[in-house]
Amino acid sequence: EAKPLAGGEQADPVKTVAYIREDECIGCTKCIQACPVDAIVGATRQMHTVLIDECTGCDLCVEPCPVDCIDMLPVKETKQTWKWQLNAIPVTQVD
Repeated sequence: EAKPLAGGEQADPVKTVAYIREDECIGCTKCIQACPVDAIVGATRQMHTVLIDECTGCDLCVEPCPVDCIDMLPVKETKQTWKWQLNAIPVTQVD
């Protein structure tokens, strides 16, 4: 969790993405059902995998996994992984 910096500002949290240990996955589809952005693909009783570019890091897929094979891994910010935060660009109306 981010800790306050001097002046009361919050440090940016580290972006994470879900990672499924595919050799442990039993293909129950509970993670697929829990993912709000459809970032997990796989068929019933087959291994599942995460589409890293689609994963928001919300970790809603972790709790329902009955075999605990999903980890949230930090993503290093690079030109390829960096994205604008939705609230980072102020929108103003010009009259």
